[in-house]
Amino acid sequence: LTSCHASLHRHRRVWLIFFTLGLGTLLPWNFFMNATNYFTFRLRDTEPGNETFISSNSTEETIQNHYQAVFSNVMTICAMVPLLVFSCLNTILQKRCPQKVRVMGSLGVILVTFMVTAVLVRVDMDPLTFFVITMVKIIIINSSGAVLQSSLFGMASTLPTSYTATIMSGQGLAGTLAAVSMICAIASGSELGEIAFGYFIFACVVILIAIASFVVLPKMEFYQFYQKSRDNGEESRPGKLENGAAVRFVFFLGIHLVFFFLPFIGVMAFSVWLAFTVTIGVFPAVTMAVKSTVADGGLWEKFFIPVCCFLTFNLLDFAGRSLSAVCLWPGQDSKLLPALVLIRVAFVPFFMMCNVQPRHSMPVIFHHDACFILLMIVFAFSNGYLTSLCMCYGPKKVDPHEAETAGTIMAFFLSLGLACGAALSCLFRKVI
Repeated sequence: LTSCHASLHRHRRVWLIFFTLGLGTLLPWNFFMNATNYFTFRLRDTEPGNETFISSNSTEETIQNHYQAVFSNVMTICAMVPLLVFSCLNTILQKRCPQKVRVMGSLGVILVTFMVTAVLVRVDMDPLTFFVITMVKIIIINSSGAVLQSSLFGMASTLPTSYTATIMSGQGLAGTLAAVSMICAIASGSELGEIAFGYFIFACVVILIAIASFVVLPKMEFYQFYQKSRDNGEESRPGKLENGAAVRFVFFLGIHLVFFFLPFIGVMAFSVWLAFTVTIGVFPAVTMAVKSTVADGGLWEKFFIPVCCFLTFNLLDFAGRSLSAVCLWPGQDSKLLPALVLIRVAFVPFFMMCNVQPRHSMPVIFHHDACFILLMIVFAFSNGYLTSLCMCYGPKKVDPHEAETAGTIMAFFLSLGLACGAALSCLFRKVI
């Protein structure tokens, strides 16, 4: 009984480590995105001696300059292209670069980048210099984040199915914490600079905790057992996915995989790609433009999007991801799972027919705030639950010694979905 209790305790510690690593993967970037108002404000045209920061709840109308106008679009490109490219590159690195180097190197780079970002909050500079430095940091953060995320999913793929869901849950909590922080910042009326500085320092603390967690992980007997099982399988069996051609690449701004793995994980890879394409296609580009029809200029109008869009999405997405850790339905061979993912495409026109403003061609069908909130609840929960199932099932469809490679390929398709969704979001917004 004592032995069983000790084993369960070690199992929970490994679970907590993977949850922390998942949190550390996305929390820094979520905080970075939540500081968009700060970055936009720093890009304003100023004269020497002008006040550097304004209140976070300021309603002052200003005319955007060139850098402010293109910031969001350029940020998206600088985020998604490196994310896609380096997710693909990591599949090569997985065979040629030690796991410890990839994970610790990525976390270290992200930590240094956020430390520099925090310091620069206190440094005045002209808009062009600040714009260039910010975009370089975005490229660095997402390049390192792509390698980190792909490596973590590869690591979790060698463990029981629930550990992939654990990483997804940690990532879901990251979005929730960022949304709560946003609401608290709005309610406090603090200066943008102070809010941004707090975001970046807190992100550094989380990254340091993630680094400490990863250092401890190899010492866990539970983790060592599955690593040895994988290594033994790789040494003793040729396996159906060996021959040195498990993954091949052809480079073009992006990289596509040879379809050797796809007969095994193709359905799950397509499903996770489609799910994230739909999600990022409308959230947040379309959903954050929805206006309340009941606020009538009151306090609810100020909190409508932070609460009903960002907080609701992140909470329900986190709930869906967490549920997948204890409930694996439909099964990995069920046709219902890809069918449910396909049905989610309907959310695109549904959200476009909410009260998105400004609009030019499409009519508003779902006027009331309650319609938008209900759509957001189902949309977010289905995203968290279905994508977690896909990420869990994909690596389990191959031999154990190829699970890590399959996990990194699944992470690549996740990143591909994010990139495709970001590209489509511009089109969806213009169609409205």
